[in-house]
Amino acid sequence: MIYPIGIQNFESLINDGYVYVDKTALVYQMATTGRYYFLSRPRRFGKSLLLSTLEAYLSGKKELFRGLAIEKLEHKWEEHPILHLDLNTAKYDAMDSLNHVLDDSLKKWEEIYGTFPTEVTFALRLKGIVERAYEKTGHRVVILVDEYDKPMLQAIGNETLQAEYRSTLKAFYSVLKTQDRYIKLAFLTGVTKFGKVSVFSDLNNLNDISMDDRYINICGITDGELHEYFDNDVALLGERNGLTKEECYTKLKEQYDGYHFDYKTEGLYNPFSILNTLAKMKFANYWFETGTPSFLVYLMKNSNYQLDKLTEEQVPGDFLNSIDSMSRNPIPVIYQSGYLTIKGYNEEFDIYRLGFPNKEVESGFIKYLIPFYTPVEEEKTGFFITNFIMDIRRGAPESFMQRMQSMFADTDYKITGKMELYFQNAMYLVFKMLGFYTDVERTTSNGRIDIVLKTKDYIYVMELKLDGSADDALRQIEEKGYALPFAKDPRKLYKIGVDFSSETRGIKEWKIIPDADA
Repeated sequence: MIYPIGIQNFESLINDGYVYVDKTALVYQMATTGRYYFLSRPRRFGKSLLLSTLEAYLSGKKELFRGLAIEKLEHKWEEHPILHLDLNTAKYDAMDSLNHVLDDSLKKWEEIYGTFPTEVTFALRLKGIVERAYEKTGHRVVILVDEYDKPMLQAIGNETLQAEYRSTLKAFYSVLKTQDRYIKLAFLTGVTKFGKVSVFSDLNNLNDISMDDRYINICGITDGELHEYFDNDVALLGERNGLTKEECYTKLKEQYDGYHFDYKTEGLYNPFSILNTLAKMKFANYWFETGTPSFLVYLMKNSNYQLDKLTEEQVPGDFLNSIDSMSRNPIPVIYQSGYLTIKGYNEEFDIYRLGFPNKEVESGFIKYLIPFYTPVEEEKTGFFITNFIMDIRRGAPESFMQRMQSMFADTDYKITGKMELYFQNAMYLVFKMLGFYTDVERTTSNGRIDIVLKTKDYIYVMELKLDGSADDALRQIEEKGYALPFAKDPRKLYKIGVDFSSETRGIKEWKIIPDADA
């Protein structure tokens, strides 16, 4: 089996014999029951391949669909003119960046369908192209836009540039509504949905299928598809990694499944990670390693977001499904980018509960955030994490605390926002990373962080104070009876009291007491 890793062209994929998970029944349903669509999905989730499939189908290339579901559904196979705009091809860091991309595509279409002297704006040029394409071919036009939001996402933090891009695209896309009689299908994809006063305000006939359960699995791989197309490969993957086939399916689900784009729908696997895992016969964080969500970090830090709320977020549906490009709340963007997903839904109040979709996203995102919220340098993150884990596993709490103190010792480290928030965010990341390798129980409130770390041989009960004292922290462990649940546990238990100072921006003191009763 040949895996289409990085292959986004449907014709090339089919002709070169790559495996294709058949989504053509949904493609046919969409093309024959509506006209204007928008789909938001995370990067590397198959959006570009979906557009390419639509292009091949509506170009009348019947031979490419032999043996696929659509072969039995479609009988006309008409050849429509295709206008395919890919906004994923440039770096949008200057006023004219977007203009160059639009002008390049328009000139190529004008070479085929002609132009007119009065068409001096991007919108007028597109309008003329659509009309002449229809007149020249006798078939209505198909308009496909890939990564429509790339310019605005790259301009986050530059309000002037983002406003310019928004204005340009708003006028450009408004043509879709005015040229209704010439258009067979218009399909726009992106990672996020900018709403309200943004690019879609004039395009109110756009059908957003991002949370439409009829099209939930139009991108991504379902559990049934994983079994149908890759069962032998999963068995071999398990064999290579010392797992039974069922154990291998379980690990794949934990690692890459769990994307929910509506409530009460089956989870979806990230196709990029699945294909890479099966091709290389190795589990790794493939999706996360293909890109860094720097714009998300900017949004979180700029809004003073408290990181431990990531897995406790509850938001209304209209808030979740659309973002305003000027909004300071990072949650809709984090969700639409694939770093959070739907975990539950309260139908009475239209409230969604969010969380990380799987281990790949959770561990990758947390590891990525560490250099932005602690003094640990990016290239030293792995070394930093490894040493913390080794200290915990070998029962060396003093060494662990010395490393913790050293981590905060860089007094030149730039801290933005409230000191308490900095402390909470930094501690959240440290213990979240420890949680991937040890058993961590944790509660937080008002700057106080209670931690229970458990390994095969040791238990650590920790109380962290902000501008208090180590004695106060130990006293609270005793008064609250934090160690009592482990009184009959044979593992060695340590009580650790820690005081974090807002004045020095670091750990002022700590005290460690082995529990003789444990």
